Amino acid sequence: MTDITASSFVRQDLVPERPAPVKTTGLIGFLRTRLFNSPTNILLTVLGLLLLWYTIIPALKFLLVDAVWSGKDRNACLAETVGHQVGACWPYIQAKLTQLIYGFYPEAERWRVNLTFILAVVLLLPLLIPRLPAKGVNASLFFFAFPVVAFFLLRGGGLAGFGVSWAASLLQLFDDSIVNAGTVLVNLSQNSVIAGPLLWGIGKLIVLIGGLIGWVIFPLAWLREQLQMSNQPLWFDFLLTTVIVSLILFFLGGGLRTGHRALLASLATFAGIAAVIKLMGLDRGGLQIVDTRLWGGLLVTLVVSVTGIVTSMPIGIALALGRRSTIPLIRIFSIAFIEFWRGVPLITVLFFATYMLPLFLPGNFNVDGLVRALIGIALFAGAYQAEVVRGGLAAIPRGQGEAASALGLSWWKTTSLIVMPQALRHVIPGLVNSFIALFKDTSLVSIVALFDLLGSLHATFSDPTWSTPTTAFTGFAFAGMIYFVFCFGMSRYSLFVENRLNAHRRN
Repeated sequence: MTDITASSFVRQDLVPERPAPVKTTGLIGFLRTRLFNSPTNILLTVLGLLLLWYTIIPALKFLLVDAVWSGKDRNACLAETVGHQVGACWPYIQAKLTQLIYGFYPEAERWRVNLTFILAVVLLLPLLIPRLPAKGVNASLFFFAFPVVAFFLLRGGGLAGFGVSWAASLLQLFDDSIVNAGTVLVNLSQNSVIAGPLLWGIGKLIVLIGGLIGWVIFPLAWLREQLQMSNQPLWFDFLLTTVIVSLILFFLGGGLRTGHRALLASLATFAGIAAVIKLMGLDRGGLQIVDTRLWGGLLVTLVVSVTGIVTSMPIGIALALGRRSTIPLIRIFSIAFIEFWRGVPLITVLFFATYMLPLFLPGNFNVDGLVRALIGIALFAGAYQAEVVRGGLAAIPRGQGEAASALGLSWWKTTSLIVMPQALRHVIPGLVNSFIALFKDTSLVSIVALFDLLGSLHATFSDPTWSTPTTAFTGFAFAGMIYFVFCFGMSRYSLFVENRLNAHRRN
């Protein structure tokens, strides 16, 4: 029985050799499994290789192989001089590099632009590296202190007053606008027979309200005049502003019980402001004023894009929350604002901000051309960001807010600590996509006589010293590489942030 069982289950001959397994690793495996694993993929691979051959190879040949790397004028980039077909004319970029970066900024003052770039990098890099500490202080310096310092570095000028004088001037301007509006209505009533009495009554009422406001702000205006008549108007105004703001923060922070932290923070902040004023000489007229019409190149591109990106985010968040508000007035205003700004092209916004906005301002109030463009771009981008943020808010389940309400959290804490962080995490790709689009759309400011990177590039084409057949292609290639570096950097960093914040969703 044992012999029969053994002979039934024991092989008497060798197993034949099997073919080697198909290689699925390494270069051969990648080609077999990814590029040539089906007739469709084979066709797409061949078409992709042909596309690379007819695009990448000529581009590399133009930029590197046939390029001219040294020369003093256009003769160095002519085929007759070189003896072969000429590619990129890099001596032209070397000669015009300062104009592409600074525009027509005075050469003796360009150190201020360089210092602004250095400060921006020094403050921005710690914010982008998650492991570094003191993010709150760093963010405050970058988003609040740096814009003021950059303004006085780039534009120049000094300070004639501080908080009290500024508040009095703004309130006085507001009061004058109300009185002027009432006066206009009174004058219009003389030309209308039917609506004349109504316009006259409304105009007189508005003028009366303006007069009452004038009496209310009269002590502040009188205090401003007394400060201006002193021998050190800026520092007296600064001291008075420090005392008023510090006392307000002290009592709002809890008074004698817990208000000392707010008081110390306020005093430290004003001490830093005083150090900056003294260091930059803002009490003595400051640096030489450089008109924004002389700004240009990469400087204008970065100023417009960074300002638009930073200011559009809080505007977009506020409008998104307002559109979801249960208060009808706030909801209707937010919807009207968003739909209006999304319904007009950016070119129209820039034209309106540059040429039409001064017509609606009082005669003694003037806004710089670059500032007007920045305001228009910020409002335009904020309307688009609002819809992106609203999409993230709509993705948050109602249970999140209901759970926060059950724990006794207020609406502000629920929104800032629970709902908004999750919503922003969901819409990181959409936000960064808007940022990249805004960075590239800054080239439209050249329409309103602001020379950004592309505007300065176009200005260099008129120089006959570098007029060659390849000058324009070289300039656009250089500008394209700069745009690609910034846009690709934002894209890759957004992926890093997205993966870091969505660690619980990784496979």
